[in-house]
Amino acid sequence: QVQLVESGGGLVQAGGSLRLSCAASGSILSFNVMGWYRQAPGKQRELVADITSGGRTNYVDSVKGRFTISTDNAKNTVYLQMNNLEPEDTAVYYCKARRLFPTVRDYWGQGTQVTVSS
Repeated sequence: QVQLVESGGGLVQAGGSLRLSCAASGSILSFNVMGWYRQAPGKQRELVADITSGGRTNYVDSVKGRFTISTDNAKNTVYLQMNNLEPEDTAVYYCKARRLFPTVRDYWGQGTQVTVSS
């Protein structure tokens, strides 16, 4: 059973930085895509950033230039470096791992709270 454990959330002032970590129970190379999602109160969960096994990255427009997704294959960990945080970034952040074969299957972490004060 795949387990994803997020950490690194917390309370930070606007303009500050946080780095989220997502540690997988197995090799992250076994996943085709790793991603970070977030869900603010009363809103739908949205994709923040993802990275393919080939290293291609994708970001939602609102975080481009501020957030960076990366992986450490040796540590089976995916990171989300968040700089210049804004109150609008306040949400629960979730890590997701996706396998495409033999069928599409997604695995989720439990989430970590990020709160940005103005």
